[in-house]
Amino acid sequence: MGMTIAEKIIARAAGVESVRPGDIHTVEVDRLMSNDGTTHLTIDMYNTKLKHPHIADVSKLVWIVDHNVPSDSPKTAASQKKMRDFAKEHGITFYEGQGVCHQIMMENHVCPGELIFGADSHTCAYGALGAFGTGVGCTDYLYAMVTGKSWVLVPETLRFNLTRKLPEGVYARDLILTIIGKIGANGANYKAMEFAGEGLKTLTMSDRIAICNLCVEAGAKTALMEVDDIALDYLHEHGREPKACFVSDEDAVFAATYDIDLSTITPIVAKPHFVDNVCPAREAVGIKIDEAFLGSCNNGRIEDLRVGAALLKGRKVHPLVRFLVVPASQAVYKEALKEGLLQIFMESGAIVMNPNCSVCWGSCQGVIGEGETLISTGTRNFKGRAGHRDSFVYLASAATVTASAIKGEITTVDMLD
Repeated sequence: MGMTIAEKIIARAAGVESVRPGDIHTVEVDRLMSNDGTTHLTIDMYNTKLKHPHIADVSKLVWIVDHNVPSDSPKTAASQKKMRDFAKEHGITFYEGQGVCHQIMMENHVCPGELIFGADSHTCAYGALGAFGTGVGCTDYLYAMVTGKSWVLVPETLRFNLTRKLPEGVYARDLILTIIGKIGANGANYKAMEFAGEGLKTLTMSDRIAICNLCVEAGAKTALMEVDDIALDYLHEHGREPKACFVSDEDAVFAATYDIDLSTITPIVAKPHFVDNVCPAREAVGIKIDEAFLGSCNNGRIEDLRVGAALLKGRKVHPLVRFLVVPASQAVYKEALKEGLLQIFMESGAIVMNPNCSVCWGSCQGVIGEGETLISTGTRNFKGRAGHRDSFVYLASAATVTASAIKGEITTVDMLD
């Protein structure tokens, strides 16, 4: 019996010939990413709970300050200093103020075939490069940090066969929100979501990252894509080589298979307060907004900023709307600056911020108040996610978010003057 991509990566990490869903294996972890959301807790456990504290292989660790940048309070400053000092003391690869953790990992570290633990739920984004990325808590992270190993329950795999291509004006963000709406927020609980088919070849790396990144919102353990020339070109452009490029065997067993015709996808909005509460964007038209957000690890790449800037050029942000534009990394910021995109945003009345998680995290920038409504390219729209618990968050593509910022209410691009 054949194996899926997820099963092959786990088998490689476990040093065995084959694995099956439901098996539990001890695995060697290739990389460990942590950010300022929880790293201070890991450090506290390291310093107080271990009899013989040590790091198995410091070269595997990448620590990134991205959630509250710059720090928003003395408490945040103290936790980030703890992280900064520990990283310096132990020689841990460390980034601060250079962007969102998953974007930095994709730009600088992730390789196909790797098994990666990240202390952040959207670590599944790494599947865009054929890596098994999965989010873990502080205890699991600490164990892997100290031993270099962990255990994994082999997940079943859901297969998504993509055909044809997305229509003009429809984006990968619309695709993954459609899929989450179709299978539900629990539709992939502890399963791998695997994407393949001829339609995959029509999607850019930015598209692929956006798709894999949101799979956790359907409960997925990880998301994976076949490594093709598009992925390899991205890898080589960033100076890296794959560990292993896996595809599922023809006789691999999937828990379910979905055939997705990309040409049928339309602009989508996820309504409060759940990511699977989706509807066609046209059904949400007319809802007044107070703020719009273009950024995050899901939609803050240069391709997304180009979409937003193209719509804004020659137009103005609605006078009653705050429009935050937040590049996902310094590399994205510099490219947007070079292309003149940031000037377009600022001349239109948008607020351009430093690379960080910003209002997606709902802690340090653009926090919304009671009764306010945000339309966002962020990752979640849970109650209180972006500020007051009695506020409202709608999720949409870069195009729909920008069009709405111009109109002052949720709208679609084709409804702009």
